[in-house]
Amino acid sequence: MTDKEIVQLCLDVSTRERGFRLLVQAYSKKLYWHVRRMVVSHDDADDVVQNCFIKVWKGLPEFRQESKLYTWLYRIASNEAITFINEKYRRSSVALETEGESYSANLKTDPWFDGDAVQVQLQLAIDTLPDKQKQVFIMRYYDELKYEEMEEILGTSTGALKASFHHAVKKIELFLKDNLNQV
Repeated sequence: MTDKEIVQLCLDVSTRERGFRLLVQAYSKKLYWHVRRMVVSHDDADDVVQNCFIKVWKGLPEFRQESKLYTWLYRIASNEAITFINEKYRRSSVALETEGESYSANLKTDPWFDGDAVQVQLQLAIDTLPDKQKQVFIMRYYDELKYEEMEEILGTSTGALKASFHHAVKKIELFLKDNLNQV
């Protein structure tokens, strides 16, 4: 079923629930991994994706279809993940150094994370990026989105997105260079 057909089902009151189930089936895994790369924790990612789908359900009647369905969903998921991260840091009273150490330990013991030492270091490097660079890096590197798609999702020019990605890559390279010798 196409996105357009799913949206039509969602917009029709008599088929809205069926359409929404199809939407969740089609996009829950993609949105989960997009969010998971930003918030890292499996449980946190589940919570953020659930909040995302609640917003999608509530926002479906106003979806104007000027953008593609998946870019609208990614925008909502990205915003929810950033909101979650900001709220988590606001509530945290732990010093940043301690937070980084506990983050590293949690990542290594997370039963849902099956990466090797290099992948742990990559995730730690990504976590050091400013929010915008992290978001752009994840969308480009993991989600393999085109700059034009990211432009639609983030409302940022292609040139700015390319610059953010370039700076993110340089910071990650530097982090890995400095930290892989310690692994």
